[in-house]
Amino acid sequence: MPRNALGHLVPGRVSPMRSVPKDIARPEYVGKAGPKPFDGSDVYSGEKVELIRESGRIAAQAVEAVGAAVRPGVTTEELDQIAHEFMIHAGAYPSTLGYRGFPKSSCTSLNEVICHGIPDDTVLEDGDIINIDITAFKNGVHGDLNKTFLVGEVREDVAALVEGTRESLNRGMKSVAPGRQLNVIGRAIESYAKRFGYGVIRDFTGHGVGEAFHSGLVIPHYDAAPRFDAEILENMVFTIEPMLTLGTPDKPGSIAWDQWEDDWTVTTRDKSWTAQFEHTMVVTARGVDVLTLP
Repeated sequence: MPRNALGHLVPGRVSPMRSVPKDIARPEYVGKAGPKPFDGSDVYSGEKVELIRESGRIAAQAVEAVGAAVRPGVTTEELDQIAHEFMIHAGAYPSTLGYRGFPKSSCTSLNEVICHGIPDDTVLEDGDIINIDITAFKNGVHGDLNKTFLVGEVREDVAALVEGTRESLNRGMKSVAPGRQLNVIGRAIESYAKRFGYGVIRDFTGHGVGEAFHSGLVIPHYDAAPRFDAEILENMVFTIEPMLTLGTPDKPGSIAWDQWEDDWTVTTRDKSWTAQFEHTMVVTARGVDVLTLP
């Protein structure tokens, strides 16, 4: 079982990439070192928004299908198989599969893993938490979300962190309005997190999504004023995906992290546990319309 003597996660065995039927359209980056630069817009027509909503719904339903299987004794590899098969059955391509070499159809991030955990033979244990991050590609667009699940009986402070992270996403979404600056989102999230002494991960952010998996638009989850002062526009599509931790900054404004040799898995340096929630949304005249609902 890939955990060390202290119970911290270590890399496990990763199985070969799963196949995708030839009749399912691939994103342009599949089979390449990386995606081509995105030169489009983060503002979408109503018709294109509905296509993103379709991809988002598939991804959201896949997350729920995986979440229903989360329990002690299950491996993250088994969870990834559920995600993969669900999207394939829906006629969608798993966006992470082959993205910059990522080998799986979902990200499974446990306990101290902040994000980008690669599914492998890690066995879920009672008391763990696991973030399931899934993006589906269909009709030329991506829909992206993630959700943190409890595994069995979880410590009270860990359960509170998970619920607090969910609420921080809600606070971030409620701050969105056309004409405001992007940095209001992070300000709302960080001010909420500070009330409970949670750390906020700064180096991994929300992003523009739709025709591109990551468009280049950055959505910080901390108070980034006066940086990131771009105006929020109606019909703009992006993700908000705060990552909060039980750890505190080791220096002002910074949560230290490490990346495994797989070039993907990111963990807190102090091994403090972390949770994350994400939605893809479109900006409306009154706020946001979430595009990643089951």
